[in-house]
Amino acid sequence: MHWIVLVLSGVLEAVWATALGRSEGFSRPGPTVVFGVALLLSMAGLAYAMTALPVGTSYAVWVAIGAGLTVVYAMATGTEPASLVRVLLIVGLIGCVVGLKLTSGH
Repeated sequence: MHWIVLVLSGVLEAVWATALGRSEGFSRPGPTVVFGVALLLSMAGLAYAMTALPVGTSYAVWVAIGAGLTVVYAMATGTEPASLVRVLLIVGLIGCVVGLKLTSGH
């Protein structure tokens, strides 16, 4: 259960990071509210996951999921350029997250 919550918290990190960019310095109410709610839920999930999982592994997985999904979303929507190299780097990032899970002992 802790791993599921950690993964969902990583997804919420991508949501709040994207919403933060769209909030235009918190001047747009919709993205600002999405940012705040997603941030609180993401942090709460991370804190919960860390009650049973190693802190370093939890944090690395959370950041990797959030960063990876944020970049993938930005490339899919055209706000960032997509290239084979960028896609391969994201695949490598995912491989590292899987490796952390497999070697965590949980």
